Amino acid sequence: MNNLIDQKKLDIWAEYLLHHSFGGINKDDIIMIKGEHICWTLISTLQDKIISAGAIADINLTSPDNDRGKVWGNSMAKHGKLNQIKRVPQWHVDRYNNMTKFIEILGAENPELFKGGIEEKAQAIMKADEPIKNIRLSKPWVLTLFPTKGFADLEGMTLEEYTNVIVNASVVDPKMLEDVEEDIYNQLYKSDTVKIETECPKTKNLLTLTMSIAGRNVVKCTGKRNFPDGEVFTSPDANTVEGEIFVDLPVFQGGTDIQGIYLKFENGKIIKYSANKGFDALQKIIETDDGSHRLGEVALGMNNGIEKVLKHPLFVEKVGGTLHIAIGASYPECFVSADDSDKELKKEELLKNGIMNKSAQHVDIVTDFREGGSGRAVYLDDVKLEIENNIWIVPK
Repeated sequence: MNNLIDQKKLDIWAEYLLHHSFGGINKDDIIMIKGEHICWTLISTLQDKIISAGAIADINLTSPDNDRGKVWGNSMAKHGKLNQIKRVPQWHVDRYNNMTKFIEILGAENPELFKGGIEEKAQAIMKADEPIKNIRLSKPWVLTLFPTKGFADLEGMTLEEYTNVIVNASVVDPKMLEDVEEDIYNQLYKSDTVKIETECPKTKNLLTLTMSIAGRNVVKCTGKRNFPDGEVFTSPDANTVEGEIFVDLPVFQGGTDIQGIYLKFENGKIIKYSANKGFDALQKIIETDDGSHRLGEVALGMNNGIEKVLKHPLFVEKVGGTLHIAIGASYPECFVSADDSDKELKKEELLKNGIMNKSAQHVDIVTDFREGGSGRAVYLDDVKLEIENNIWIVPK
């Protein structure tokens, strides 16, 4: 358990999650807090504030071998059978249906425990967990990252150094992101196409990836879903993704580092892929289902207050001057508005036509467009974006 965090900072962090991300607590709320016991100091702080407000805190402690607290941990992926994986207890489903808001605290005691599962079973667990994931995504939710020695070791940092980076970013007022992201949000909203140019370090070839975002909703991320935050995203028409991209920044996924990713798309599908490091992990992601061969998101990182680029996707994708795409599921809110009377029919039609993408996966991979990175240019229609003070800007 990390005892390096001052209680005053834990209070500020918890207040942002409850009152900025959720807009407050109602007495009728049942707020699930999910995370490992090693994250207890933050879990406990949140629990106290929720109970003091007259609501219910549902503490969902996950086992250390369970990456992201799925319906089953890695023991099932090692020793279970496929028919066991499908036997999701009804009480588990009911628990998620009954909660009104959801806080997930990411932070692992021993990430090595996520490794070694049989791949067929790991993919079956992803699919068994998908209905649970959809329940929580239908309700107000927020993710945050708690500093642990296990994750600090992955970054090659001491726990104290790692804690400072995480906590310093998590106690900054997120409201400042509203103004920072406004111009990029407006430019994305009125654009029809995105063109991404990257350079492969080995061949020095310039790679181009294009996609249509015409008619899509665009989302400014200011701490309502991820905390800390700082990105502007949308989901492209998955059928229109065409070309190649090189992704240089490392990402930690399923107990493994993946870095140096190359993807080639034809007619919206990944037809070729490689990685300089962690190829097996990348292959497992892409081969999960049909939708994991397609693209679900494109986004620009807008937070220049993150002191160090970390491997954890919650942090690396927010770094100002980066761009990330997501292998797998689209965000439905980018296609239909919450107040659309026929939104479910629209979603079905979009999925049927392959415009919106469905998958058990949604894995963000990040390219650095700052000096020294593999990113070369991003165009929204014919407007070439620029980077100033490590933040994307629209040229005047």
